[in-house]
Amino acid sequence: MKKSFSILSIFTMLIFSVLTINSCGTREDTVSCFPNAPISVILNLNLPAYYSLNQVGGWKYIDEQSSGTRGLIVVRASSTTFKVYDRNAPHICPDSNTTLEVKDDISIVCPKDNAKWILLTGQPTAVANVPPKTYLYNYDSASNVLNIYY
Repeated sequence: MKKSFSILSIFTMLIFSVLTINSCGTREDTVSCFPNAPISVILNLNLPAYYSLNQVGGWKYIDEQSSGTRGLIVVRASSTTFKVYDRNAPHICPDSNTTLEVKDDISIVCPKDNAKWILLTGQPTAVANVPPKTYLYNYDSASNVLNIYY
């Protein structure tokens, strides 16, 4: 009885482990043809060009430095956090009409198929089922400098 219980317990844990590993495995958040490019951007938010990024909800297109193949959308999500999105549409292969755009200061739209995402969160709301690709950043509040990288 005790031996069968141990075998059953081990078998159950093995099945649970396999299911957990498969469900939490990495998944591709973009289509396979999504271009990967190094990202290395330093923004001094004290400069007038980046004034909009000093208010929560403020956003700016970034096309300078090493900002990827089509640029970035940087959004101030809270007083200390940002969202940094790639402007390539994450759900379809790059085309002349797949550069993401901000509309009405509340959403991101793909002009090709009208896929939409919430600007502050990246949550898909229409057509696409994946969020825009995001990038890592470091924010130094003392100097008001945002360092974006990939």
